[in-house]
Amino acid sequence: MLLEVRDLHVVVGGKLVLDGVNLSVDYGETVLLLGPNGSGKTSLLQAIMGNPKYEVVKGSIIFRGRDVTDLPVEERVRLGLALSFQFTPKIRGLTVRELLEEICEKRRFSSNDIQLLVSALNVKHLLDRSLNVGFSGGEMKKVELLLLLAQKPLLALLDEPDSGVDVENIAVLGRVLNYYLNGSYGDFESSLPSRPSALIVTHLGYIARFLNASRAYVVIDGKIVCHGKAEDVVDVILKHGFEKCIACYRGRALQC
Repeated sequence: MLLEVRDLHVVVGGKLVLDGVNLSVDYGETVLLLGPNGSGKTSLLQAIMGNPKYEVVKGSIIFRGRDVTDLPVEERVRLGLALSFQFTPKIRGLTVRELLEEICEKRRFSSNDIQLLVSALNVKHLLDRSLNVGFSGGEMKKVELLLLLAQKPLLALLDEPDSGVDVENIAVLGRVLNYYLNGSYGDFESSLPSRPSALIVTHLGYIARFLNASRAYVVIDGKIVCHGKAEDVVDVILKHGFEKCIACYRGRALQC
């Protein structure tokens, strides 16, 4: 198993935000993480990435067979973790190209692969502009995905890549991400120890239509309350919202 989260309890500012979470992602697997706003999805990704604001008070995080619970962010990055954010910063004076070149130099990313990604995401016109300054929601998400994939993560953690994005751009993001996860870009496959994996936070699961996700978890009140085949879980949520899972979690009659 690539990632195992075991009985994870996390506190932020004295408040318990994750309460006994158990979750796994296998090598080459795409897993969805769904839930209402404020349910703990982002907190889980931040804890996995090692953000020191998210204090693990109980449980463990195992990545590539190694306990990384107490490792700093930079060590987790070296092992192959990378995180995209729900809300990306705007940095005037730092161009997309400059940041991309810095990442590529460290990760030894080939120029051919970069050109493929830039073309597929249709972001060439953004490369010499300040990062996210004046970008539309779709442009920000596409540049964010470009910078994430340039890190060649073994496990990509994505926080609502479909949030605030129109249907057309969701399709672009989903297809490019799916190509990467399937090892379809250049030398990705040969430069990683296995096919890439992803843990993707999505509120309503729209991007899931373009991904070969195998499983999905639902988080409510900091706990995993439902899990199963991605297609089945997403179908229920798209039809009924989170009503069924919330009802099941709180002991009412509806079934998950």
